[in-house]
Amino acid sequence: MAHKLPVQIIEATQQLSEGVEKMEFSPPTEYVYNPLRYAWKPHESYLNKYAHGPKKVVFMGMNPGPFGMAQTGVPFGEVDHVRDWLGINEVVDAPEKTHPKRPIEGFSCQRSEVSGRRLWGTFKQRFGTAESFFEENYVTNYCPLVFMEASGKNRTPDKMPAAELNPLYALCDKFLCSLIEAMQPEWIIGVGAFAENRAREALKGYDLKFGRILHPSPASPAANRGWAEQAEKQLKSIGVW
Repeated sequence: MAHKLPVQIIEATQQLSEGVEKMEFSPPTEYVYNPLRYAWKPHESYLNKYAHGPKKVVFMGMNPGPFGMAQTGVPFGEVDHVRDWLGINEVVDAPEKTHPKRPIEGFSCQRSEVSGRRLWGTFKQRFGTAESFFEENYVTNYCPLVFMEASGKNRTPDKMPAAELNPLYALCDKFLCSLIEAMQPEWIIGVGAFAENRAREALKGYDLKFGRILHPSPASPAANRGWAEQAEKQLKSIGVW
């Protein structure tokens, strides 16, 4: 299988990062982290190592978690799996404005992101090596930004007002189309309902199959009852696995 270098994906990612940097958000959004900027080194390493197309399946989440991609620059980027399984360990800077309760410690972060541990752990168990997984699969996020309220509480994109969402979604849709055109996957799998819905909306007219797996967040009671088994069952039932 011929692999294309991810130059166009790197360029599209940088355009996305520059676009969202210019956006302004109103209260209760008080802090906005853009890991594509301050954690660019590990993200670029992720692209260079694994964003070679074509792929069969692209898994897409909503946006970075505070102890995952916010720290490592890698989607669902729980520190241990990014460092030890994906083989990525780069210097991470800090956002210009940081919430005291949500510091960016990069690969020194001691907190484990449960969602990332579940997702990458499941792929590790099934595929063995990261190289084997990425031969036909890829993981991305729809929105690259982390939003927080004054309390430090995480604020998800779906809670934002339409006046802020529409230009944000336009940038995220453009990036997703660029990614799909570069990778030419058969499937795009939303990790959670939000991601599936955004994929279907952004990629209307593309020759793609769409599906969804349960989001691995510990905030979901269903995900806390054997997430890996449920995700595997879902992927088998729709014909991805």
